Amino acid sequence: MPDDLEDYATSLPLGKPAFSQDPHRVRELSERNLELAIGREVRACRRQQGMTVADLAEATGLSIGMLSKIENGITSPSLTTLQILAHAFSTPITSFFRRFEERREVQHVKAGDHVEIERRGTRAGHQYNLLGHIGSNSSGVVVEPYLITLTEASDVFPTFQHDGIELLYMLEGEVQYRHGDQLFHLRPGDSLFFDADARHGPEVLVKLPARYLSVISYPQA
Repeated sequence: MPDDLEDYATSLPLGKPAFSQDPHRVRELSERNLELAIGREVRACRRQQGMTVADLAEATGLSIGMLSKIENGITSPSLTTLQILAHAFSTPITSFFRRFEERREVQHVKAGDHVEIERRGTRAGHQYNLLGHIGSNSSGVVVEPYLITLTEASDVFPTFQHDGIELLYMLEGEVQYRHGDQLFHLRPGDSLFFDADARHGPEVLVKLPARYLSVISYPQA
């Protein structure tokens, strides 16, 4: 993987997008229906137990063609069929409906309503405002967005080391930020994207007050 973002962009094959996910794609109604939700759960259960479609067909007596249609949301399985599948997976029949009933959370936090918190290991004078929080969700990822403010009273030295990846975006002031054995001079508009398992933190407070966004993401436990 090239070190520089520009090198990474130029290393991609011509005519192909950098990322496969299209953020503007609107899901068709068929992708949101009950059959597809059940199909995704059946496939997830089968893969979780290390079974092939042929293995599942042998265990349930259902044909490979029928199982393929169920997993792809093409057909609506009967309750009897769902009971057979639930027995084969040793799971409650209600587990097949999880994705269909699942809520998609959203939070709107107005200016001034951000929650000030104290993170473990936080140095004196480091003000953390949590910008939102969504716990268990279908993505399998937890994201912690913070607005961090450093003032004249703030301690320095890199003291943070944790799981996940982190994005910093500088809003105001200037700091020299340590990541591992490298030091980065961050000014307004600069960003730093890194593996948070390396020791990191503001080492030199060049111009105060300093404010930056910190977005940390890591897998759900």
